[in-house]
Amino acid sequence: MERLLELLKKPYDPDFWPTKSNEAFEELFGSSGGRYAKRASDDVSLRTPKFNTASKSVPFSAIIHESNPESGGYGGMSFVIFPVKDFPSMISMVVGTQGLSPDEHVIGKPGHTRKVNAICKWLNTESNSSKQVAWAKREAVRTDITVPDNVRKQYPEYKEIFDRYGDVIYGFCAAEDDVLENALKGFLDFYFQERGHSTLAGYENEAKRIQTSYFNHLMPTTEKVGLKQLLQARKFVILQGPPGTGKTRLANELLKEDYNGRGSAIQFHPNTTYETFIGGLFPNTTESELGLQFQVKRGHLLDAIVTAQKTKEDVLLVVDEINRADLSKVLGEAIYSLEPHENRTIKLPYDFGEPINNKMSIPSNLHILGTMNTADRSISILDVAIRRRFAFVDMWPHAEIVEKHGNEITKPAFHKLLGIFIEYAPNESFALMPGHSYFISHEDVDAGIQMKTNLIPLLKEYLNQGYVSNFADAIHAYIQDIEQL
Repeated sequence: MERLLELLKKPYDPDFWPTKSNEAFEELFGSSGGRYAKRASDDVSLRTPKFNTASKSVPFSAIIHESNPESGGYGGMSFVIFPVKDFPSMISMVVGTQGLSPDEHVIGKPGHTRKVNAICKWLNTESNSSKQVAWAKREAVRTDITVPDNVRKQYPEYKEIFDRYGDVIYGFCAAEDDVLENALKGFLDFYFQERGHSTLAGYENEAKRIQTSYFNHLMPTTEKVGLKQLLQARKFVILQGPPGTGKTRLANELLKEDYNGRGSAIQFHPNTTYETFIGGLFPNTTESELGLQFQVKRGHLLDAIVTAQKTKEDVLLVVDEINRADLSKVLGEAIYSLEPHENRTIKLPYDFGEPINNKMSIPSNLHILGTMNTADRSISILDVAIRRRFAFVDMWPHAEIVEKHGNEITKPAFHKLLGIFIEYAPNESFALMPGHSYFISHEDVDAGIQMKTNLIPLLKEYLNQGYVSNFADAIHAYIQDIEQL
């Protein structure tokens, strides 16, 4: 690996590149200094064509599937380095120009594209450059789509590469020394992992560190501090994610600890109305001859507004399961006032007395935090007008929590299910990965019984509703595995 790194740091020399790159690639294998086992080299071939310096061909060095011919076009998944004179080499993942075969089963998995995108996100966050240094295609298999113009414009020095191979490149990094090593190791380790080969024992910890770094971009952690900062900036935020990720717990902790209890927590349901949330007429039993009268009462939002008007401190209204009600009807004209950077006043249908009277505006110190279960698709979908007014934050399962609070049964069960979702779930199903709370062990509860009675019914519901139809067999096999505990 060190020899390949040194080669990439030197100016490109077309006379020496073919020989030097092949020598550097060959040193990647074997226990005497290599990063991968010698048997890994049996599954791949090295391809570094020799081009005449006057030729307009694009030079490259590639690791390709061993079944490809020794020359000419090749197919399948490949790791490719494109050297460029006077500029950093482009490290990339490429589909051979002859098509997906023999790696269509690898490149076609949703997890393949998902992990390439995560690697590129990680490299961009690691870089000190003012522009993005890495890019990934939305779908690796789409060889009918080329690198988009807005990306090409950032890299005019790679025009010839994009013109020739833009439709088959599905991930690349063109970086200086600050992320060069991460890009090289990250993409190479990923390439061989997809072929079923891990690094040698001496590099195992480093490989795990790299994988953990980009896996964090698959399921980024949401911290309480960052959520509080977002609420201060945007005022209105929705936490969304599958069950068991701690959305309600985090919201209630925020209310108790960061807002010192200033505010309230409510839960929406199908019977939540404009009157209960904003305010309206409610029956009131009296001792008069009429027996029943109606009086104007404030709803949860108006109560929160009054609380906020009485203090200069921030106040939080937590709305749990915010999408279980028809939010457009519940908010009514009040949606007009939900602008985080503008104070808007609306006229109410009734006089609610001091200090509201018949006008409502959201105080700048009132924050609203909603939670939304993305697994429940039978309930209301938030419309565009409402989505525009809220900042959305995804809550993902936390592997660290499982590692800390799981046991010898729940930990492997979590990582096995996570691996299934990462590899096989399409984007619309990936967000259904059950949260870490299903895998936290409890002293007085048998872990096997816990997962059979909590996790398995959820997964079976996913199957029954067709939410995981693309990888139903893998989920079914997982259920059978857990049921044997």
